[in-house]
This record gives sequence, structure tokens and C-alpha cells, in this order.
Amino acid sequence: MPTPDATVIERRASIVEELRRIVPGEGVIVSEAERRVYESDGLTAYRQLPLVVVLPSTVEQVAGVLRFCKQMGVKVVPRGAGTSLSGGALPLADGVLLGMAKFNRVLEIDYDNRCAVVQPGVTNLAISKAVESAGFYYAPDPSSQIACTIGGNVAENSGGVHCLKYGLTTNNILGIEVVLMDGEVIRLGGKHLDAENYDLLGVMTGSEGLLGVVTEVTVRILPKPTTARALLVGFSKTEDAAGCVAAVIAAGIIPAGMEMMDRPAIHAAEAFVKVGYSLDVEALLIVELDGPPPEVDHLIGKVEGIARDHNASAIRASRDEAERLAFWSGRKAAFPAVGRISPDYYCMDGTIPRSRLAEVLSRMRVLSDHYRLGVANVFHAGDGNLHPLILYDANSPDQVERAEAFGADILRLCVEVGGVLTGEHGVGVEKRDLMGTMFDEFDLRHQQRLKCAFDPDGLLNPGKVFPQLHRCAELGRLHVHGGRLPFPDLPRF
Repeated sequence: MPTPDATVIERRASIVEELRRIVPGEGVIVSEAERRVYESDGLTAYRQLPLVVVLPSTVEQVAGVLRFCKQMGVKVVPRGAGTSLSGGALPLADGVLLGMAKFNRVLEIDYDNRCAVVQPGVTNLAISKAVESAGFYYAPDPSSQIACTIGGNVAENSGGVHCLKYGLTTNNILGIEVVLMDGEVIRLGGKHLDAENYDLLGVMTGSEGLLGVVTEVTVRILPKPTTARALLVGFSKTEDAAGCVAAVIAAGIIPAGMEMMDRPAIHAAEAFVKVGYSLDVEALLIVELDGPPPEVDHLIGKVEGIARDHNASAIRASRDEAERLAFWSGRKAAFPAVGRISPDYYCMDGTIPRSRLAEVLSRMRVLSDHYRLGVANVFHAGDGNLHPLILYDANSPDQVERAEAFGADILRLCVEVGGVLTGEHGVGVEKRDLMGTMFDEFDLRHQQRLKCAFDPDGLLNPGKVFPQLHRCAELGRLHVHGGRLPFPDLPRF
């Protein structure tokens, strides 16, 4: 992390006074006890008290806070619900933590254009709840959807169990309003299908709070499928389950979701929710098909045939909506379920080619033996997004070190087989020092040039993503095809 700025810390009282002028009332949190709530995000192994916490409730207040912090050279860490698993919202001792929880309203629902305009503090699930009476829903559904907010989804480009067919956050948003570090408010995209000019909407999505603070999001809403049915398929060998995943996609079938759990995860989930998962299998697939009833019935039959060809030992198809939801309840509850069998767990996130699933899971078991730590696997098999849960005890410093080393080796393995460091959790501080395994220095410097175009002083969420920070003046201008990148005129407010 960046070295704390002693001057900023010494000026804390005057900074707090000005922030209270910008955000009056109870919007500025100063006491140590109250700041302690914000000392970490979902990656609880890393903790740091912020200098001060600010909870704005209007775009003008966000702009005022950022403008003041830029003038004073104060770092800012944006935060949504704090469910990040990569340390993306980890505070700084000399930085303002900008909490966006008060931006929690659904501003507009436009069924004619099949979109909704929401503030970044609206939870993922709340968007679907807001439109379900009209038969619509918001497709991305991370496991934390009951708590995670749409602003955080944009920051990390979150996915969920249905991202195989319906895409990640970037495929389901149409526009955003963003406040830049100098307090300028810009709008990218809108209600139309594609944003004009450069794909700055794509640049912002997944930028982990390094480029700007999102204050409004226009999301795409979809009509609910006529029918959805799920298959629960058990395998005595993990390799057979992995082969089945690849074969389903190779057959031209794109399920709404295709998830896999290994034996430890199956047993933990079944003990927790008791939905009838087979306990004598090494791997369990949940495959969901949706669409018109005749099409779904046809595809269910095809997937059943592919599963049998790959030595499935148990196959169950949901007979009604209640049973379909029961199949998913174990998968959705897998993370808290694993918390019952281990004092702590470290949730990883790496993505690999589907064809390498069996190999990676096998090598992961070897790593588990090497580090003497258990691992439970629950992941998005359809798009190869792994979520290994490394089991350890945080009260043992030795186990903490081994868990971190185990996780790093898993991520190196993902890159080695042609994958990437993250699918949806982001880089944050967790994977920052592994960026060199995937990118060379030229790549990283070019990425930082893009950050410099938005935040030349490096005040927004510093210490995240990049293993080594460079001053913008040292990096030079960002060039595209030999010329300076010309930012188009953007709507400003």
C-alpha cells in the first residue's frame, strides 16, 4: 500500500471540518469506534482504519468531496456495500473513505426501453424485485446479490450463476453517471443500446474505483423466461463432470447457468440446506435451461444424454419451480455452508479455459496436500470462473501464510493454463502483486497511462491493482496508433 502521508494525518481536524461543511449532519464519521465498521471489506484478512468516513447523499456532495480532496491532495477510497472479496474497498490511514450507501433509490423504470435507472447503493436483488410484478428481472445474480450493490457490481464487473447465457455486468448496463476526481460530472451511454465514441463505458466497468465514482446506473432489464428447469447431475469422477461441461457447450447448448461443486462443498451445502444432494459423488453439476417449454424439454433431454455419455451416476430434473429453486438453494448457500466446517475460508477467483477444468482441479488437490489445507470448490463451470474456498484458521499465523501462498499458486496455475487472474472479484490488493504473472511492464505502464488520463494525481483508490505505482509525468502520454488519445466531448453537468 502507499506510504501514509503524515502531513494529511496531521491536518485531519481541518479536513474533517471542511468535509462537514460539504456533507452536513451525520454524514461525516470521525470516532474510532464508528470508523471500525469500515476497516475492511469482504477480504477480512486485511484491515485498516480510514482517516475519516464520508457518507454523501447527493451528486453535488460527492463532487464537492472529490473536488476538495483533489485540492488538498487527499486520497479517496470509494465503497459500496463492502462485499468485495479482493480488498478493493480497503481503506487508507491517510485517505477519505467515500461510502455510497445513501444512494439507494430506484429512480426510474422504463419498460418501453427495457431499462431501469438506479442509484449505485441499490442492491443487485432489489432491481429484480422492483420490476418482477411486470414480469421482468435483472440478469446478473452474484451469490451476494441480497447485499452487494450495483455500484460495486460496476466497479468489479460482477457476474453470477447466470452469466454464461446473459453476461456479466458489462453486458447488462447501458449508461452511467460518473464524478471524476476534480468534481466534474460526466455521463457515459444512456438508454440507447450502444454508447457513442470510444467505449469509455466499458473502460469504467471493472475499473475498481480507480477512475471515478459512479453515482447513477442505467441497467438493462429482461422479460422473465417462460420456463426454467434445472438438472442435478452427480459424477463419481471430477474429470467426468468437467468433460460433461465442455461437451454441453461443444454441442451448441448455452444453459442459463452451469455450476459445479466438489465433494467437500456438496457435503457442506447439503448439511446446511438439506435439499437432497447426492453425497456419494465427487462432483455435482447444476445445469439450468430456460426458454419456451418445448425448447426447454428438448434441451433437458439432450443434456441428460450428454451426462450419461460422461458416466453420470445420478441425474434429477426439476419437476416444478419449487424443486428448481431447491436445487439452486444449496449452490447459493455454499459459501456460508462452508463456514460451518472451517473457522475461516479464503475465497479465490480465477478463470480458466473450460477444456482445462479437470487438469486444474487435479493440480489443485496436489496443492492442497502440499500446503496441508483443505479446499472446497464451488464455481461457474460454464465460463470457467473458479471460486476455490481455502479452509484455514485465522488464529494460526502459520495457516494464514499457507492459505495466502496456496491461493497465489492457484492463480498462477490459472494464468499458466491460459486463464486470467480474476473473473469477477477484481484485483484489488489481493492479486495486485500477481499482476506481473499476466502482464509485462509495458502492459502495466500502458494501463496506468489510462488511469492518469482520468486521475493524474493518483488520488482515487491508490495502492490497488498496480504492483508498482508510477507518477503520471514519468509514464508519458497515452498513445493509440501513434497519436495522443483524443477524449471526445462528453455531456457534462
